[in-house]
Amino acid sequence: MKLLFDKIAIQNSKMVTKTYSTSFSMGIGFLAKRFQNPIYAVYGFVRLADEIVDSFHGYPKREMLSELRAETFTAIERGISTNPIIHSFQEVVRTYHIDNSSIDIFLRSMEMDLDKQAYDQQGYEEYILGSAEVVGLMCLRIFMDGDNAKYQELKPYAMKLGSAFQKINFLRDFKEDKDALGRMYFPQLNYRPFDEATKREIELDIFQDFELGYQGIKMLPKEVRFGVYVAYIYYSRLLNVIMQLPAKSIMEERIRISDNQKYALFFGSYLRHSLNLL
Repeated sequence: MKLLFDKIAIQNSKMVTKTYSTSFSMGIGFLAKRFQNPIYAVYGFVRLADEIVDSFHGYPKREMLSELRAETFTAIERGISTNPIIHSFQEVVRTYHIDNSSIDIFLRSMEMDLDKQAYDQQGYEEYILGSAEVVGLMCLRIFMDGDNAKYQELKPYAMKLGSAFQKINFLRDFKEDKDALGRMYFPQLNYRPFDEATKREIELDIFQDFELGYQGIKMLPKEVRFGVYVAYIYYSRLLNVIMQLPAKSIMEERIRISDNQKYALFFGSYLRHSLNLL
């Protein structure tokens, strides 16, 4: 009967992913079938931790995050959890030999959001490492499926791609992070305003991350390349939209891409992939 619980657990992770991120879910759908559930499991766990610090206002966030940490590492050791999201995640961790240090670094970045209001350069880099880069490495472990040499080769590219995605999220969510959560991620804003020059500087930094990340995508196995490319295309479009807007607009509204635009992007990406233009 445990097989039934395993099935229910991954369905929970999948539901969380599809509910919180339609674009990410679409990308997962283009991965080879055997990789889809493991990636859903990783995203479900990451989303759970993120929701604790971002959404559970009025509840003991620190204690809840501490409990999540303890239960996660206990589940990895035991090979089971009564929490479906943690259960499906621990199975992936054990199957693909994701190291505990990556999970610890991720959870530490979530803890940083409980206290930090503004980040200096060191804190900014530490936060991105934990919140984005190591999550990319978890996914890469799954994609490489035991090929450690290839994992080591692609590791820096996966980290840069995750970094670019996260920095774009910071721009997209600038207003909410600042006004609702009291967070200021970009270290430049400690000593100067978010004006056009600052915005361009941040965008250039993202472009540099994207350039390396894209090189890594082209080196991925065919089974997963297109799914990751779809995520890249979505974030590239999001960055393009952001670049067309003045800094003032970024501070006043959350930037979105409509579902119809997403579908058009994904269709165009599929054609490009089919014609071997990736």
